[in-house]
Amino acid sequence: MADLDEQLISAAREGDLNALTTLVADSHPTVRRFAHSLCSTPEDAEDAAQEALIILYRKIGMLRATSALTSWMFRIVRNECLRRARLLLREHRIVPETTAPSAEDDVLRRLEAQAVAAAIADLPQDQRSVLILRDVQGYSGPMVARALGLSVAAMKSRLHRARTTVRESLGAPS
Repeated sequence: MADLDEQLISAAREGDLNALTTLVADSHPTVRRFAHSLCSTPEDAEDAAQEALIILYRKIGMLRATSALTSWMFRIVRNECLRRARLLLREHRIVPETTAPSAEDDVLRRLEAQAVAAAIADLPQDQRSVLILRDVQGYSGPMVARALGLSVAAMKSRLHRARTTVRESLGAPS
C-alpha cells in the first residue's frame, strides 16, 4: 500500500491529473478529521480542510519528498485553523472607542519588544533556534525536534533553558 501511495504522489507531482484527483479524494477524510480536532467550529473545520485540499491541488509539484505529504497537509490545516481562530478573536474583541494608544504606551511597547529581541539574540544558537521555532513561529515540539535533528527531550531541555535565560535577562520572576 505504501508503494502505491508513493507512486500516486510521484505521479501527482509530475502533473498527472487522475493521480492528483485520487490523492485529494483519498486525503479528504483524514484532513477533515484533523481539522475537526483543531478548529473551534465545525464550519471552520470544513473550510480549513477544503483550504488544505485546494493548496494540495495547486502546489503538489512543490512537494520535495513524498514522505512529507502528511506533515505538509497537517501543517496547512493547523495554520488555517489558527488563522481562523485569530480572525474570530479579532472580530469579537471589543475595543472602547476612546482607547487610542498614547505615544508613551507606544514607546514602552517598542522598548519592551527591543528588550525581548535583545534577550533572544543573546542566547546561544542552539537555544535561540529552539525558542524561535517553538515560541515565536509556533511549531509543535516534535516538529521542532525533527527540524533540528534533536530528540524531543533534548528540544524540551533547550527550550526550558532558553526561556529561563530570557526571563532572567528581562528581570522577570521565575
